[in-house]
Amino acid sequence: MHSFDQDLTRSHMTRRMSEAEASARARRLITARRWARRAERASQRAARANSAVW
Repeated sequence: MHSFDQDLTRSHMTRRMSEAEASARARRLITARRWARRAERASQRAARANSAVW
């Protein structure tokens, strides 16, 4: 019975670790997309400002 409890605890811990990793991966992806959008907008502003000068 003791081994069963250990196996159950280990499987729960493994599942929670994989869920935490998936959540962290999703947060990193969302952050990367946000920064990419900001960079694209900044690039467009710079292009407009450059064309306004010339």
